[in-house]
Amino acid sequence: MQDYDAQFKNLAEDAPFEQSPVMPNMLEGDAEIQFRCHRGVKCWNVCCSNIDITLTPYDVLRLKNHLNISSGEFLKQYTMPYEIDKDGMPGIKLRPVEGGSACQFMVEEGCSVYQDRPTACRYYPVALLSIRRADEYTDRQAYALVTEKTCLGHQEDRKLTIDQYRAEQGVADYDEKGRGWRQLVLKRKSAGPGVGKPPAISNQLFFMASYDLDRFRAFVVSESFNRTYDVPVETMAEIVADDEKLLEFSHKFLLQILFNEGKVVEEKEGAYEARMERLKAKAEQMRAEFEADREKLEDLKYSGECQPGDLSCGGND
Repeated sequence: MQDYDAQFKNLAEDAPFEQSPVMPNMLEGDAEIQFRCHRGVKCWNVCCSNIDITLTPYDVLRLKNHLNISSGEFLKQYTMPYEIDKDGMPGIKLRPVEGGSACQFMVEEGCSVYQDRPTACRYYPVALLSIRRADEYTDRQAYALVTEKTCLGHQEDRKLTIDQYRAEQGVADYDEKGRGWRQLVLKRKSAGPGVGKPPAISNQLFFMASYDLDRFRAFVVSESFNRTYDVPVETMAEIVADDEKLLEFSHKFLLQILFNEGKVVEEKEGAYEARMERLKAKAEQMRAEFEADREKLEDLKYSGECQPGDLSCGGND
């Protein structure tokens, strides 16, 4: 941790924003903090009145199941997209109320989805930091303290360690279920310019497999997917019946498809050649349609018939 502290000790001076609420000191789990949030504190619900909450795939899973709606319905009603990096890696945030900045789940009593509230809400006022250096293959987990003037919970007379606070807020399960996705994000961010800007289809796949879990399930059980990949029967049975197993599969699938790492599915023999043939046939069809349209335009050009937008005929004597 000391070498990381040395790397990040000047974060305060280098921060792009003035008065950043996240203190740059990196903390370990045994670090002690002073904090307590309860309905009696004067700032109750203030943090929920002006939100900027990034959601993880596991957050979406928990919330859409809590609301008993599909992932697509949840994304449409409760989220808004943003780009995680300059290459357009797709992320999502909670959408505030129409015309305002408050969380849609905020009620007078507090949070209406408290049992399944997002990771960021559980951690507050602690920030989870996932860090991976270029010479490392797995991420390291560290923490930072968020201190905002509007939050009076820091003045409450209660001290505990970050690990104790994490256990109290039930974040261990969220960390475990979200780790595969965080590693994917770190891997994409650290890939560097040598890899090049990813094609739009890879970002679309990343979005679907990460957030739109119900649509990803339909994709996995589709005829086209199973014509290409060989998924073990036991694995298919698990991911069809269990959202969490499907989410775990999605992380491994993205790692294989985007980075050619791991082997969660085997590509069937001849699948690549068949895919190339389908693409070739599609390209030939498009070319034939283009040629047909061009020939039709040439025929009309010399037929004497006026076409919409043709200024050379129709009242231009």
